[in-house]
Amino acid sequence: MKILIYGLNYSPEPVGIGKYTGELAPWLTSRGHNVRVITAPPYFPGWRIATGYQNFFGLDYVNGVRVWRCPIWVPRRPRGLTRLFHLASFALSSIGPLLSQISWRPDVVITVAPAFFCAPGALLLGRLCGRSTRSLLHIQDFELDAAFELGLLKGRILRSMAESWERSTLRGFDRVSSISAAMVQRLIDKGVDQSKIIHLPNWVDLDVIYPQFGVARLENPYRRELGIDPDQLVLMYSGSMNQKQGLDQLVTVIHYLSDIPRLVWLLAGEGPTKEEIVTATAGLNQVLHLPLQPLGRLNNWLNAADIHLLPQKAEAADLVLPSKLLGMLASGRPVVASSPEGSELATLASQVGACVPPGDPASFAAAIRELICSPQRREVAGRQARSMVEQRFGSEAVLSRFEQELEVLVADAA
Repeated sequence: MKILIYGLNYSPEPVGIGKYTGELAPWLTSRGHNVRVITAPPYFPGWRIATGYQNFFGLDYVNGVRVWRCPIWVPRRPRGLTRLFHLASFALSSIGPLLSQISWRPDVVITVAPAFFCAPGALLLGRLCGRSTRSLLHIQDFELDAAFELGLLKGRILRSMAESWERSTLRGFDRVSSISAAMVQRLIDKGVDQSKIIHLPNWVDLDVIYPQFGVARLENPYRRELGIDPDQLVLMYSGSMNQKQGLDQLVTVIHYLSDIPRLVWLLAGEGPTKEEIVTATAGLNQVLHLPLQPLGRLNNWLNAADIHLLPQKAEAADLVLPSKLLGMLASGRPVVASSPEGSELATLASQVGACVPPGDPASFAAAIRELICSPQRREVAGRQARSMVEQRFGSEAVLSRFEQELEVLVADAA
């Protein structure tokens, strides 16, 4: 198949959507498909163009995939209208490279959201190429819903207009996929025909991330480098730092647990709210702030933790399933999360540690304290985490199913 992938984020972005799209394209290439990508220069999660990249048009090859980079305006602190201008800037700059693919006539165009401003261009390309080109919108994040729920955009009239445009756009694609059961249900609620919806979860490479036990854990490079003693417990948050995470509650949690001297808090990541967290924890010796760690060291990094932390605001509960969760599960460590009861994250986290209501740092701290006091419970939760990811989220199984869905989609055009 000739496959065109169109979206904002791509390799070498280390977390989030860029990580998954950056793994999908070379995997499809390795299966013999001809894959092209139209994307922006890497900028996430730090919200600045990555070192070594220029913000202009360029063509390069990444892991055997032809990649067009198109300029994008990156606000230092994305808010409301600035975020909209950010999204629109890429949609406008990429329209030329996108329409230049008409002569190539891809079999399928995969548009990855959040990039809803890109959707009209993808649909236009499909129409210009003819019936033989099929379209798939893969939703990693309901960006419009999240913008209104988190207060980045406001106003009933504006929201009504945005939702009307969104419904019309969703109906234009041959298939619409998303990464969790709750997000699939939201697509149904938005009026997408159920026969057009595909549940395609994210994945994790089980050979790259795996649990360390015994001597391997004691000799974990990060624990040695950071001077963490064997009897100290590491509580880790690692990933993007922005509004939907609700990281501010972790500061309160740290104070609630200050009576336990053997705790070490590792907070690693980049994003608009990092500076606030660093400032709020200044002077707390047990808190260490690090940048995002290299992918080549990811297994050692995740295994440095005894308990993984995954706070999330209530407003984002069914709008996105945090991609960082899968690495946590694969490392065989328990997870403490915050999400409303009944959400996808709550359902998963409650089986591998604990999940508490969002915005309740006292309950979050209590859940951590229970795990701290019970090594046996931590061990059981960690085994359950690894078992869950092996059964449901292994990369080969998920990506093979993705490939099968694409083959069915293209066959429908024959």
